[in-house]
Formats: sequence, C-alpha cells, structure tokens
Amino acid sequence: MSYIEKSLGAQERVIGEAHFHWSYTLLAWLALIFLGIFLIGIWIFFSMMIRKWTTEIAVTSHRFIKKTGWISLHTEEISLPNIEGVEVSQSFWGRIFNYGHVQIEGTGVDKIATPAIADPIGFRRLIETAKDEGKK
Repeated sequence: MSYIEKSLGAQERVIGEAHFHWSYTLLAWLALIFLGIFLIGIWIFFSMMIRKWTTEIAVTSHRFIKKTGWISLHTEEISLPNIEGVEVSQSFWGRIFNYGHVQIEGTGVDKIATPAIADPIGFRRLIETAKDEGKK
C-alpha cells in the first residue's frame, strides 16, 4: 500500500497521480550501459531509479501530495483551497515528448516542484478540476 493511500482521510479519494516520464528511465539505463564499466554508471542508475521508485505525486479530493524518500520520508502537501497558482515548464524536447515540471504555489508555502513528469499540462488540468470540485 502506498503512502498516499495510507494517508487518506475520511471521505478523501485520489483524483489522479503523476508519473515519471519514460525518458527518465531511459537516461538511467543509458548511464548503466555506457558508464557501468566505471562504476559511476551503476551509482547513477540506482540513484535515479530509487528516486523514481520512492516518489509518489498525487492529487486527492482535498490536497496535493508529494512524497519522497525510502529510508527517511519527506512529504510536501498543500490543501486544494490554498493553491494559488500552478506553473508548468517544458523545454523544447519536453514539448515534443510531452514531459515537464509542475510548480505549485500556495498561501504560506514556498513552491512545491515536481520532477519531470509525463503530461504536465494534463496534471495541471487535474489539479484545477479537483479545486473546482472542492468548491461545489
């Protein structure tokens, strides 16, 4: 069971989750293949993949949650009514391959930034939809 599922409150449900883009995994494998002989490739591969395996990003009916960490746990959460703005940034290649970063700004909270996720515009739309549903 994931951290997000364990942390849900009463009447709270997961609206959607963000996932790392496939290019992130490709870069990890390329590091392993081309640099693995030098041991640095093995280090890069496992550090990237552990980050991918231990990161959870989701929007629930009440809040945005970003959880990182394997041995130690770090969460960043903001309730949906406190979200003031959502920024999407995509590079040239991000626009072509549909990946990018999302930054969420809230009242009393610095920006919460996501790693490069697949379909950042769709995830932004998901946040806005969840905010609108919460107002009803």
